[in-house]
Amino acid sequence: MKFGKRLKQQIQETLPAWRDKFLTYKELKKLVRLISSAPPASLEYGKAEAEFLYLLNNEIDKFNTFFMEKEEDFIIKHKELQQRIKRVIDTWGPNGSRPSEAEYKDEMAKVRKHIVNFHGEMVLLENYSNINYTGLAKILKKYDKRTGGLLRLPFIQKVLQQPFFTTDLVSKLVKECENTIDEVFPAEEEERTKERREAITIEGKGIFRNTVAALLTMQEIRRSSSTYDHFSLPPLNLPDSDLIHSFHLTSPIPIP
Repeated sequence: MKFGKRLKQQIQETLPAWRDKFLTYKELKKLVRLISSAPPASLEYGKAEAEFLYLLNNEIDKFNTFFMEKEEDFIIKHKELQQRIKRVIDTWGPNGSRPSEAEYKDEMAKVRKHIVNFHGEMVLLENYSNINYTGLAKILKKYDKRTGGLLRLPFIQKVLQQPFFTTDLVSKLVKECENTIDEVFPAEEEERTKERREAITIEGKGIFRNTVAALLTMQEIRRSSSTYDHFSLPPLNLPDSDLIHSFHLTSPIPIP
């Protein structure tokens, strides 16, 4: 699948409030065509090139602003969820101030649902970083190829230093969420698989389906290939996930 179509599909698959935060790949492609078709050193060439560079830098600012806002929200939400777990245990747990097995199970089920959704949203942000970086690398490659310019390498070196590309903190929070689910909410594997399939089949609603689509896209765009080079993202090592497997078993919609 061509990148433009993959990006369009990802925008459709993501959360509605995120859809205008992605790379304007189509507009950048139009500008590359204008630059490459204009006579070198002409007014038309200079105008199109200036607009292309302006849009590129604006896109970087857009990615950084959105990414840092979400990252800050995630830090706060992670702390709130940890505090909420402690509060439930201290209140309704076996050694709590008001022990109640029924209340404890009910409240912990609510907390677990919030953690799963939170985990999914963070995976979506990792995918947001990956796919926008990939789009930038591809549009810069088109620019260099069609214009004979050498913009790709210096621009990508700049991108590698940007906040939206640095996903270490988000990845750490994702792992901590997974550990919390395993430690605080143990469940039999059969029960987990059933829960996943039920989540998928609710008419594609909720964050779960978006998260699986994001995982599959990350896996595809980061997979090593014959065209793999130092501009590419490193391969993503995902386990043979029941999450993805159960999605394929239940979803009527193909995911790239």
